[in-house]
Amino acid sequence: MAMLAIAGMYVAGALVPLPASANEHRYHHAASGPTSPGISSILVDARTGKIISAHDEDVSRYPASLTKLMTLDLAFQALVTHQMTLDTRIPISSQAASVEPVKLGLRPGENITVRDAILAMTTMSANDAATALGQYLGHGSLTRFAHMMNERAHVLGMGRTRFTNPSGLPSPYQVTTARDLSMLTRNILCDYPQFQDFFEVTSFQFRGRTIFSNNGMLKSYAGATGMKTGYTNLARHNLITTANRHGRELIGVVLHEPSWGTAYTQMTAMLDHGFGGHVPMTHAMVEAANHPASPDIMPARPEVETVASRTPEHVTALPDSPRHEQAAGKQWVAQLGLYYYKTNARYAALKARRLHGRGIAQIEHVHRHGKDLWLAQLTGLTHDGAHDTCHAMNAHGRQCDVLRMDADHLAMLDTSEGT
Repeated sequence: MAMLAIAGMYVAGALVPLPASANEHRYHHAASGPTSPGISSILVDARTGKIISAHDEDVSRYPASLTKLMTLDLAFQALVTHQMTLDTRIPISSQAASVEPVKLGLRPGENITVRDAILAMTTMSANDAATALGQYLGHGSLTRFAHMMNERAHVLGMGRTRFTNPSGLPSPYQVTTARDLSMLTRNILCDYPQFQDFFEVTSFQFRGRTIFSNNGMLKSYAGATGMKTGYTNLARHNLITTANRHGRELIGVVLHEPSWGTAYTQMTAMLDHGFGGHVPMTHAMVEAANHPASPDIMPARPEVETVASRTPEHVTALPDSPRHEQAAGKQWVAQLGLYYYKTNARYAALKARRLHGRGIAQIEHVHRHGKDLWLAQLTGLTHDGAHDTCHAMNAHGRQCDVLRMDADHLAMLDTSEGT
């Protein structure tokens, strides 16, 4: 447990520097930048990209394990373009198995699913999992994968960033800035909402072991939804946090902090400022923060499938849908579809309610053949209200079916794609 509590605590310089090209010498000559005194920080509105506050946001810093966000960005890209699936098994090479801790302890010749590799990176920041995933995406070559990372950084406008490995292990040529990391984080939030749950996981099971998250913000800050921690001796303590309260989503980045305590304190103060000052952590507020209203980002055509049975638990009314709307005569449902990802179902329900301004946005956990799926609905509607809502949704090219509250909601679902 003690090892899992510290994200990537390894000795700087443990990795032998690569031969320097002309560009690499340019970064090397600026080596005083990444280790210069003070911290760098930035706070950004995730939906608009507007900078709320910043300090030394363009000072060059070592990213440590925050590097893994770029590896994850490229992995998500490969998933949505069907180059691999979450169940794809990736091989563990000697190079991946021999990297410095923190790591899962994988052995050469073993393999790991993409899903477990991602979870290991977002929770304990496993370097062996990141290296193996980078090698797989780079078709066996970490050099090729580093090139992919840098090409992606260029596309995202990360003009002061350079990557040399997928894990964030020490390299004098691997540098970034708080501003650039906020761009990368915002891209993940906006382009890959279906993978958001990976960053909210606090633990997962791997080969009989419970792997815990080292991200203290998930436990201490109401509304926190990820993203990543990182540490090396030279990089010091680095933290990226995303948080959502009442429909507003913020991205905070702090780099080169002297301790985890100061990193968490600084991040908390930044986010509180961005949300308009400290809000007492009442039970109602915590519940609302854990089920935030979404930004106006709709994933394009999530996957839907027929389900024959569902678990009775985990019906969640989303925060901008008060329960008191469930009044006499409001016994109709606008059913919006079944989703593989909780985040997609949440977005669909909230988007539908905002489109027509009525009903209770609700997601429900359903189950079939070992799969966890999510049903999106607007409940508490009148007959006319349900039909008006579905008419509006259908006019926007979205699936919507009108049902009574006592109907078999799952029976209406077929194998066609939904919203």
